[in-house]
Amino acid sequence: MAERIGILRRIREDICTARYRDPAARSRLVILLSYQGIHAIWYHRYAHWLWRHGLRVPGRFVSQHARRVTGIEIHPGATIGRRVFIDHGMGVVIGETAIIGNDVLLFHGVTLGGTSMSTGKRHPTIGDRVVVGAGAKILGAITIGNDARIGANAVVVKDVPKGATAIGVPAVVREHPKEVEAKTAASCVDEGDSHFSDPTEAWAVEPKSSPSI
Repeated sequence: MAERIGILRRIREDICTARYRDPAARSRLVILLSYQGIHAIWYHRYAHWLWRHGLRVPGRFVSQHARRVTGIEIHPGATIGRRVFIDHGMGVVIGETAIIGNDVLLFHGVTLGGTSMSTGKRHPTIGDRVVVGAGAKILGAITIGNDARIGANAVVVKDVPKGATAIGVPAVVREHPKEVEAKTAASCVDEGDSHFSDPTEAWAVEPKSSPSI
């Protein structure tokens, strides 16, 4: 899903993504040292590498250590794209067969879980530029289309089309959401914040008011 780029470039990309996504971010140093959502992603990349190379037990150890220190549990088998930002992050759970695209924004308490005990694909596939609001549960081997928005505390068990908004328990899908629904569905994300015409905009553009280090 993610093209191969150097480690240092990937770290820079992650930090710039956080600065763009989070208006509370004041400097790259603060993000580097204190943003648990980014730390969880970094741990996951190492755990995922171990998992893919047959080192399943070490991969699990790394993922469980990350859970203890960040409050975010990502199975080492999960596939995560570039410029994914987990805001706040506490309580996020991502299952083994989950697939997350590029430029995705997840808030705290999100679960990408399964609905069965069978092997094979049993967790969601999240498209590019999707925003998932705080506390949302996306369950089963379903697909969330590109540019979709999942409202806070929604419980989603069916596919969500590209560009649609899902809100409620169980979630109701609005393929052509009203303006107020689109703006408030995912924890008041600013209009257009998750919909980049060029994916690199998510990290290339930095807040004008944020100082550099």
